[in-house]
Amino acid sequence: MFPGSNCDRDVAWVTQGLLGQETRWLWHRESDLQGVDVVILPGGFSYGDYLRCGALARSAPILRSVVTHVQRGGYVLGICNGFQVLTETGLLPGALIRNRGLHFICDRVQLRLERHDLVWTKNYTPGQTIELPIAHGEGCYYCDQDTLDRLEANRQVVWRYQNNPNGSLHDIAGICNQAGNVLGMMPHPERAADRALGNTDGLALFTSLLSSHICA
Repeated sequence: MFPGSNCDRDVAWVTQGLLGQETRWLWHRESDLQGVDVVILPGGFSYGDYLRCGALARSAPILRSVVTHVQRGGYVLGICNGFQVLTETGLLPGALIRNRGLHFICDRVQLRLERHDLVWTKNYTPGQTIELPIAHGEGCYYCDQDTLDRLEANRQVVWRYQNNPNGSLHDIAGICNQAGNVLGMMPHPERAADRALGNTDGLALFTSLLSSHICA
């Protein structure tokens, strides 16, 4: 967690409260991942957002350990601000910039699944459309043309907006690295996982990991 994280408890409610998985809280100044199987970078407003979202967070001691975790094949999920941190750290290509229209958007969006063969998405059906909440001011995915071509050629686009709310290139809402062990997405699956909220479209992302036996 970083100063300003505000979706950490939402994520923990899903992993621990709904799914009964041991969940550990890691502070940005720590460097020990404490043996976790999956690292989740939650949404919020990491310190330094006034400079550029995630620009200072990438220098945190915990991120150096996260990079090592990824290099060893460990799994990392970045949601909203966590997605921004992953791009700033270089674990995912591109950047998240100000929304088209320059307004903060708090809404629900339709997403189409592009990759069904990942440990993150195996409990969805190919091409499935789901609805997830969004809440961001800098959620527009941007990259240069060569990077965009590589993302498409390597099938690294995981989710696309059905009705693009923020101007993201190619309607990109979520991408993975080439190995598939790092996933970044702007919409919030943890906010659509509990039946009490009236929508469980995001729950399958978390149960996909469990059914893949990623978590001990």
